[in-house]
Amino acid sequence: MNPGIFREYDIRGIVGKDIMEEDVVSIGKAYGSLLNKLNKKTVSVGRDCRQSSEKFSELFIKGILSTGCDVIDIGTCPTPVLYFSIQHLGLEGGAMVTASHNPPEYNGFKLMSGEDSIHSQGLQDVRIIAENNAFVTGEGKLSRQDVITPYKAFLLKNILIKHPIKIGIDAGNGTGGMTALPVLKELGCEVHDIYCDMDGTFPNHEADPTQKKNLLDLIKLVKKKKLDLGVGYDGDADRIGVVDKNGSVIYGDQLMVIYAREILKRHPGSTFISEVKCSMVMYDDIRNHGGNAIMWRTGHSLIKKKMKEENAALAGEMSGHMFFKDRYLGFDDALYATCRLLEIMADTGLGVDELIQDLPKTFTTPEIRVDCPDEIKFDVVNKIVAQFKAKQQVIDIDGLRAVYDDGWGLVRASNTQPALVLRFEALSEKRRDEIRNEIESALKIIIKEIR
Repeated sequence: MNPGIFREYDIRGIVGKDIMEEDVVSIGKAYGSLLNKLNKKTVSVGRDCRQSSEKFSELFIKGILSTGCDVIDIGTCPTPVLYFSIQHLGLEGGAMVTASHNPPEYNGFKLMSGEDSIHSQGLQDVRIIAENNAFVTGEGKLSRQDVITPYKAFLLKNILIKHPIKIGIDAGNGTGGMTALPVLKELGCEVHDIYCDMDGTFPNHEADPTQKKNLLDLIKLVKKKKLDLGVGYDGDADRIGVVDKNGSVIYGDQLMVIYAREILKRHPGSTFISEVKCSMVMYDDIRNHGGNAIMWRTGHSLIKKKMKEENAALAGEMSGHMFFKDRYLGFDDALYATCRLLEIMADTGLGVDELIQDLPKTFTTPEIRVDCPDEIKFDVVNKIVAQFKAKQQVIDIDGLRAVYDDGWGLVRASNTQPALVLRFEALSEKRRDEIRNEIESALKIIIKEIR
């Protein structure tokens, strides 16, 4: 088994190369053994629509059952439905067979202990159990249950959209369409959909709405049909991408501003968690509206843990993970985030672009991904952090966030891909590009040295 598949907050790799079928059984056994040690016995298992997911789910469940844990198979569904199942059915854990936004040849697992994501050392513990064959043995029971129906009912009961809104949906041929289309139609929206049929080969574009190239068809749809907004989902529908009526991309930190302002009207002084890739404008706006804004590390597991520690009302990432504790259950759910956005639009009568038109103008780049092998990416980041710390202010909770008087630049290691993630922001385009050139030049030298 390739130890590199055990990443910071999930297990992920190329099917038949990094993860073999026998590895899937071992991971199931290791997960069940870990749960046994924690005296947890009943879990749900869901899966995305990748071509390998049904077989992986079957083998993974076989492994869990062999440890004496009981499994409720909830079938093909978005990851938020898996999270919902744990709370709805009162379970002691759950697992999702998914590789999220990765290309079709990938697959993997998101593991839960109770309502908490297993991450960091927890995933290394699963790896160690698997590598040592240190499995508990027993005979668990398998059952199947429909969780999608109660999930949809829960959303419909908790959301009220006062006026019909015209929305375009692009599920990227992932699992998002199976819940989004019926829920949004039932809520009274005029829904125009593309790529909402499930196809694990992802034939139209990657199921990753953070990359603008993957939103181009949605932008065309919004403009052609004169829609109020467009929403894209990633492969397992826990991340949201939004475009306004003009076809401009609304990034995760801008969505956070919209949600936070609404929450702060009802709950002044609420706490919000976000991450190192987000704009300083967002942190400033939350504070200016009386909120407590905390910068934290990127990663859905890490953010959820921090949310609990800080009792935050909302957390969000640039990548489109939006975690609502306010009026919801505390996990990342792209459909619920869609519903909350539509509520705000209907209540205010404003478009997404108008809701943030008063934000100070800064010049940002989208997330920039630089290919960098897994074996060296953390060394590269450590070196650039040390280099910049010697000469200026640096926030180093998650890679390098070099802080300037008039901007900032970021370099961090991706926890899901062999890549570095960069982002830059400044008060002028010229200054943004200067900061970018300075950091990218240093980065190229460091990568060359380490290679």
